Amino acid sequence: MNSQFKKGVLELIVLLSVNKRDMYGYELVLEVSKVVDVNEGTIYPLLKRLTNEKYFETYLVESTEGPSRKYYKITVLGKSRLEELKEVWINFSNAVSEFIKECEKNE
Repeated sequence: MNSQFKKGVLELIVLLSVNKRDMYGYELVLEVSKVVDVNEGTIYPLLKRLTNEKYFETYLVESTEGPSRKYYKITVLGKSRLEELKEVWINFSNAVSEFIKECEKNE
């Protein structure tokens, strides 16, 4: 996937994922990677920003496999941001799809 496309949709994918259920960082990397190719170096700064912007809250859970895990939980503000981004994405993708169809008619 084009890196600029990925950058533009990554916040939406992360919000959608955490909206399904609370997740810890690496679990989120694996979930997002099902849609776009990402690594931890991409996800963790985004999680920090989304937390700082109050879209996520965090809490720690003890792990039997090592240190405690920081889980991310979407907030009411995060759900509002998610709805906003979904609407923007749907409008954008529909407009681009329609433009592609129109252009293909003229080929």
